Amino acid sequence: MNESVQSTLERKLEADFFARYPIEAGSLLDTINPSLIGPLLRDLETPTLSSLFNTLSPATLVKVLQDLPLEKVVDATKPIASTRVASILRQADETWRDTFLNALEPTLRADIDLVLSCPPDSAGALMDPRVMFLHRNLKVSEALSRLRGDHRRRRYVRSQRILLVVDDAGKLEGIVAIQDLALADLDESIGEYMLIAPAFVSLTATKEEMVELLTDHALSSLPVVDEDGHLVGVVRYEQLVAAAQETASADMQTMFGVSRDEKALSKVSFAVQKRLPWLQINLLTAFLAAAVVGIFEETIASYTALAILLPVVAGQSGNTGAQALAVVIRGLALREISSAHWRRVVLKESLVAAMNGAAVALTTGLAVYVWSRSLGLTLVIGVAMIISMSIAGSVGAAIPLVLTRLGQDPAQSSSIILTTVTDIAGFFSFLGIATLFITML
Repeated sequence: MNESVQSTLERKLEADFFARYPIEAGSLLDTINPSLIGPLLRDLETPTLSSLFNTLSPATLVKVLQDLPLEKVVDATKPIASTRVASILRQADETWRDTFLNALEPTLRADIDLVLSCPPDSAGALMDPRVMFLHRNLKVSEALSRLRGDHRRRRYVRSQRILLVVDDAGKLEGIVAIQDLALADLDESIGEYMLIAPAFVSLTATKEEMVELLTDHALSSLPVVDEDGHLVGVVRYEQLVAAAQETASADMQTMFGVSRDEKALSKVSFAVQKRLPWLQINLLTAFLAAAVVGIFEETIASYTALAILLPVVAGQSGNTGAQALAVVIRGLALREISSAHWRRVVLKESLVAAMNGAAVALTTGLAVYVWSRSLGLTLVIGVAMIISMSIAGSVGAAIPLVLTRLGQDPAQSSSIILTTVTDIAGFFSFLGIATLFITML
């Protein structure tokens, strides 16, 4: 086959694949070097390019956009939600970002600038400025005509149950259920079916506040207003769910000393740069735990069975602390508790850990007695188990509450801090009690 014909056929097949399967194509493109993606996308039609822009990860896309003609990028981003465009621009080179923004239509530029000006994960950063709204004096027939006729807006209200109503100054007045609108008399005004908006948020509202409102009021979307009450956008339920999922996965990473910015396909150098400092800190804390063991070197040398049982105590206290940590972090994330509840939470987790410790101590003591036939060793490990697990439960509950009180992310490397404390508590309680009752061993 002629090489030029083969090359043309390959390009057509690629274009057809990208157009028909944008999600699969986006996942595939995310696995290759970003510098190789630009040439593959350069000749695609604008609708196909828009679909790929919606599926590629922002980290990959921000590198690809700069390799494409600016005019093509501008046309392809027009149908994309302003929140997604803003999330991409936050990672882009400042010079290219300014060039891109200057090439946009004034209305679209204003929407994106508004989103960019808001703190990340706030209502302003997650909202869609392209919101469908109505005036209360508008007739039902005119409202339905507008819904059917404006294709762009119809796309954004298709999955919604309510429409927003504003006054002549653009301030939020209330809501209208789409079901009521569909069954209404065509000559009646929208105001006849308007209800007071059950909830709305400011531009700076946090993700946690929005989740609580959406859950309490069972809303499909949440209006966003500025400081004067003007409607500026709407946070859609699916946007908030996606953001919450991303935050949850990021919290899992930070609990183990991994940066929120690291992805599964991040560069090796980037991953090493983000992980190594925490591993060095973890090494330091491990030496602290080892130093505690070193204090009781003579005790261990006198009775080597202690070295065999040491990991049992440390392991149980570590698991106990991890359970308390997980429960408290979840409670903070769902706003079930706050740092003001620290006394109740820490006391509850201490009691739970102590009761579990007593139960585990009985099982452990029985096993140790059968193995060693030493009543003294059985007593030592039983008491140490209760003490170390009680401390672990208290510390596991306290760490996220203290971090929250200090204005820090409660998930940030909590497990590293917890592991250090539980190891030291387990080693010290077990070996300390063994030293006190060495004559009984």
